[in-house]
Amino acid sequence: MTTRAPKGTIDVLPPESAAWRRLLRAFDSLAERYGYGLALTPLFEATELFARGVGEETEIVSKQMYSFTDKAGRALTLRPEATASVVRAYLQEGRTGVLKCAYSGPMFRYEQPQAGRRRQFYQVGVEYLGEPSPDADVEVVEVGYRLLEELGIRGVMVLLNSLGDPEDRVEYRQLLRAYLAERADLLSEDSRRRLDTNPLRVLDSKADVAVVAEAPATLDHLGPEAAAHFAAVRLGLERRGIPYEIAPRLVRGLDYYNRTVFEYQARSYTAAQDALGGGGRYDPLAELLGGPPIPGVGLAMGVDRIVAAMPEEGGEGSLGVFVVLADPGRRAEALDLVAMLRAAGVSADLDLGERSVKAQFKVAGRRGAAVAAVVGAEWAEGRVTVRAMADGEEETVPIAEVAAWAQAR
Repeated sequence: MTTRAPKGTIDVLPPESAAWRRLLRAFDSLAERYGYGLALTPLFEATELFARGVGEETEIVSKQMYSFTDKAGRALTLRPEATASVVRAYLQEGRTGVLKCAYSGPMFRYEQPQAGRRRQFYQVGVEYLGEPSPDADVEVVEVGYRLLEELGIRGVMVLLNSLGDPEDRVEYRQLLRAYLAERADLLSEDSRRRLDTNPLRVLDSKADVAVVAEAPATLDHLGPEAAAHFAAVRLGLERRGIPYEIAPRLVRGLDYYNRTVFEYQARSYTAAQDALGGGGRYDPLAELLGGPPIPGVGLAMGVDRIVAAMPEEGGEGSLGVFVVLADPGRRAEALDLVAMLRAAGVSADLDLGERSVKAQFKVAGRRGAAVAAVVGAEWAEGRVTVRAMADGEEETVPIAEVAAWAQAR
């Protein structure tokens, strides 16, 4: 029996991987346009980083982390999210001031696999450190929204809420705890356990949606500064033409958030885990990790989920030119033509087997080639026969003009 991939993981191969490549290229281009440089952090970190930053009472830390002890006895964890790692790197490097960075890569959480939720999953995201302005919140929300827009995902709505500042939540936490205590017998076991330690986590529980439907809302208990910040975020989103809805029960699943929190949902994605991504402001995080106060706001987008929501695109992942070898004696010349096309910026390939011309054209069709270039007897005259695969248009052109002919199609 062949070895299979671990439960909760997937293999992504061509041609399906073309959509992933399109997404990653779009994200990289967008992040660069908005001024976010590339951040690369380790796949594993000290377990303490996530316990302190993400929060010991969160589902992630209490149940889902892949933690282990290395040969030197150090407690390490495969990263379940990237924000804590980026802030740790910022502090470790002794940075000050603004840092805007983008990342992509795998994250790891031990949870029950289902549509839109895997144990190894992929995210893209941005972090905007050192800037307390609500305009930073607006920009981060816009980056995610524009990514979905550029990928052709329609019907995207931003769900928006504010958790206020830590001092705002003192009174709110008491009100929420009293509300939940009266309904404790209706709560799940995990939520009952969290009543005393962190009642806000109950609002995030999928098992207790009905119980918390009429719970006090954080928006009704914002201090003046947090309320002004939230109003400015709303105004900024409206000026950018980004649709949003107030979601008073939205808290996200991490303890480091304050003020703005948000998620993206789309009509084209309807799995049980229906958010395509989200994020928020996390001004307390740097201090939780032992550093000075550093304002920050960021987002993380689920690559797996976005790919599932993306519309199919004709010719996605296709080649520009597939070189067909009609004269077996000119294999070296065919390889030279492929190299020349690639150097000219045209995606090109050929079949390295010894198939017939008919079979090679079939391969060209399966590969989604826009143009087939036939290397045959004409090569001796410095020419190649090219054919547009879509409509069959065909002519013989000089070898040096094959790239231009293909690019015009």
